[in-house]
Amino acid sequence: MERTKQTQSDTAGTETAMNGLHLDARVKLPGGSASAASPSVMESWREERTRSVEDNETSLPSIAAAYTTILRGLGEDPQRQGLLKTPWRAATAMQFFTKGYQEKIIDVLNDAIFDEDHDEMVIVKDIDMFSMCEHHLVPIFGRVHIGYLPNKRVLGLSKLARIVEIYSRRLQVQERLTKQIAVAITEALQPAGVGVVIEATHMCMVMRGVQKMNSKTVTSTMLGVFREDPKTRDEFLTLIRS
Repeated sequence: MERTKQTQSDTAGTETAMNGLHLDARVKLPGGSASAASPSVMESWREERTRSVEDNETSLPSIAAAYTTILRGLGEDPQRQGLLKTPWRAATAMQFFTKGYQEKIIDVLNDAIFDEDHDEMVIVKDIDMFSMCEHHLVPIFGRVHIGYLPNKRVLGLSKLARIVEIYSRRLQVQERLTKQIAVAITEALQPAGVGVVIEATHMCMVMRGVQKMNSKTVTSTMLGVFREDPKTRDEFLTLIRS
């Protein structure tokens, strides 16, 4: 039987400057309301740790050297046949696992926001998600469900998956990842509300520590009417489980 940890977001909005989308440090919802969060949360979203392809090429040798040191520290011989190219492979893989640092939300959303007289809920569910736990550098994987209530503007559906990809391909904790996705959509569209639910398995719980093979973590962020109106929230939660 799965053990489920459910974490509900307890803020209707969060101070942010999401990758240049807005310099206003508040999440604005239709009707002019805005809500601020703690400075520590604000800074975690404001920070832009982007890198370029050139940065990858420059840092690859040092990352590979670090993996060589790790192999020696584990009692292995980096010069044996099976490990000769492992440091370079591992360094390249880690750069791919964290490629979200090379991308910005503003680049993904360009030309993908459309004026549309649609005011019914839009949901994209079961978006595959792969990330890296920032505490142990081991994988987090699972599914993301996103819903929003448009306010005369809609976003190309594939861009919701791209937003997930950008934020998940960084060193993460699931709680922050959930909020970042919700706030990015809110900042981009100014919808009536946004709901994001993530169900994920953390290898730091499965492979080490308590070693609970069937444990899953469920986190959610509800903004706007998804937080304020129980009927809207229940509709969203029912549809993603159907």
